[in-house]
Amino acid sequence: MTVNCIAPAMTETPLLDGMTEDFIRTMKAKIPMGRFVQVEEVAELAAWIASPACSFTTGFVFDITGGRATY
Repeated sequence: MTVNCIAPAMTETPLLDGMTEDFIRTMKAKIPMGRFVQVEEVAELAAWIASPACSFTTGFVFDITGGRATY
């Protein structure tokens, strides 16, 4: 059995429609890749983590922040 998790940055979803352009610009500026993660990118990562191809990785936090995460 494996146990992993996904830690995404702000994701491009309809929730952004309720946020100001200034807030969106500020949040995007914090991501070195210069954009928000796409839902499809998170879904593809989740599918891989749940697949047999990821059978030897456990206890890992998959960072999908475009470089935003700092440790």
